[in-house]
Amino acid sequence: MDLGFWALAQADPDSLALVTPDGKEVDAGSLLAESNKLVHGLRALGLEQGDVVACVLPNDAEYVELYLAVLQAGWYLVPINHHLVGPEIAYIVHDSEAKVLVGHERFADVCAAAADELDFPKEARFAVGTVPGFRSFDELKDGQPDSMPEDRTVGLVMNYTSGTTGQPKGVRRPLPGIEPEQMGAGLGGMLLMFRLQPLDGNVHICGSPLYHTAVTVFAGGALALGHTLVLMDKWTPEEMLALIEKYGVTSSHMVPTQFHRLLALPDEVKAKYDVSSLRHMVHAAAPCPPEVKRRMIEWWGNVIDEYYAASEGGGTIVFAEDWLKKPGTVGTAWAISEIAIFDDAGNQIDEPGEIGTVYMSMQTGNFEYYKDKEKTEKNRIGKFFTVGDIGYIDEDGYLFLCDRKADMIISGGANIYPAEIESVLLTHPKVGDAAAFGIPHDDWGEEVKAVIEPAAGVEATPALADEILRFCADKLAKFKTPKSIDFIAEMPRDPNGKLYKRKLRDPYWEGRERAI
Repeated sequence: MDLGFWALAQADPDSLALVTPDGKEVDAGSLLAESNKLVHGLRALGLEQGDVVACVLPNDAEYVELYLAVLQAGWYLVPINHHLVGPEIAYIVHDSEAKVLVGHERFADVCAAAADELDFPKEARFAVGTVPGFRSFDELKDGQPDSMPEDRTVGLVMNYTSGTTGQPKGVRRPLPGIEPEQMGAGLGGMLLMFRLQPLDGNVHICGSPLYHTAVTVFAGGALALGHTLVLMDKWTPEEMLALIEKYGVTSSHMVPTQFHRLLALPDEVKAKYDVSSLRHMVHAAAPCPPEVKRRMIEWWGNVIDEYYAASEGGGTIVFAEDWLKKPGTVGTAWAISEIAIFDDAGNQIDEPGEIGTVYMSMQTGNFEYYKDKEKTEKNRIGKFFTVGDIGYIDEDGYLFLCDRKADMIISGGANIYPAEIESVLLTHPKVGDAAAFGIPHDDWGEEVKAVIEPAAGVEATPALADEILRFCADKLAKFKTPKSIDFIAEMPRDPNGKLYKRKLRDPYWEGRERAI
């Protein structure tokens, strides 16, 4: 059944489908026409079902056109993080076996470096704007018909994992082999889980980079369900509030860092904008301090919903009203997913509240890491896989996360979870952002170090460090309390809020080896 975009674009072509970061409003008919031209143009290059198109693009119309083209033609789209350098982009383009590379002039240097390193075919390089050695993206569409392509079959996005250990790997699933119209519920499944129905006046705002798995899942799912998609190029808190009011936004995919920055706005700014249209503002990607989430619910109402998942699939979900009954939970398993806790010996833990490694499974079948059977099997126990998070399941089946296994601090034999410490630090009014991790200690193995990004207008001083440590004293056990604080001008986070903790931690471990 066609639940949204394709039927909408043909039945009501003048309906608003897309708002670009510069404020351009694109109707559904025009968006479909441009994506149709891309299908015809890429097929003219010789692309066949199962082939890969890689792109290094910002949040803008061209990404959406390419995404919709892939969905109709049975290709794989590989979105690449534009913060990577040339060799890193080259690795993904090569590993994915991409037949076409689409770049953007904002990232001209790294796109050109990657293509040149691979000696990528000149006729298969395309750029939005000007990139040396690349053809114009418009050439793919010039002279092509805007009619619906023949032999339409669903394509998929193949995201590459972040590669925190070793090279990143593509998460690849078999193509469904059905027409896009039959895939509406599948593409929009995450939004349907959050009670966001097809059409129904829904407007989705996307303020995070579309190269992230979840961001494309939600933004692409919104399009597939016929929702209007509002794109932001660089997220800022007040601009988001203004767009929510202007377009009557109902949903978004967010990260806790954005909540923290929204809450830091002056009260008069927060009160200036009407956010009554909001229905389900979904967050994930990083632990959210309970106090931060509670304050967002007090401001926006019971619209702050959460899930826990991975690019590989599986996960949990919790709505605001249930979270308020069990603060800190990331919810219960999806209807098509299972959650289990295993110990280090690979035995499943059935005792409620006992901490271990979190494993997930999906009834829809297993993924594979592209061209890496060893990694695929290493992260599995039977039907279950893990991304290395630690947590427990309570007596009611609610999952609580402690931290990532790689980030856990072991001090004097005690396991310490940095997320708990960071949640406390972030409640201090002079803290803009915070990270906690273990550094070497000759007797204990590790001790707790905190790195703080001061709030706007706050000066980093020894007196501030002492104030923050005193603040923690009655909120954390002594062995969990940071032993020292360093300050940083800006925390190393990607635009989607993910913290690159290794960049903070590794300098303290030079010449030493961590036990984890």
